[in-house]
Amino acid sequence: MRMIRWICGHTRLDKIRNEVITGKIGVASIESKMREVRLRWFGHIRRRPRGAPVRRCETIKCLDYRRSRGRAKKSWSEVIRYDLRTLGLMEDMD
Repeated sequence: MRMIRWICGHTRLDKIRNEVITGKIGVASIESKMREVRLRWFGHIRRRPRGAPVRRCETIKCLDYRRSRGRAKKSWSEVIRYDLRTLGLMEDMD
């Protein structure tokens, strides 16, 4: 954000909201860029044959693993499902 402010010629002392500055420049949000990269990797994995090592990792189960205390971490597949639902896509689209 500091670099974007510098491009516009503003400082934090100008008290201009981040949304206004990013809208002025036309920069995509970090969240949308991360979603784009995750879905690109998801498409890459889905196009691989089932016997490929990257596809076999989807089915690995850790039976003797004990998670630490606190809220359970989100798995990669849960995040991908959320991204697909956000964009209105389905997992089996070809």
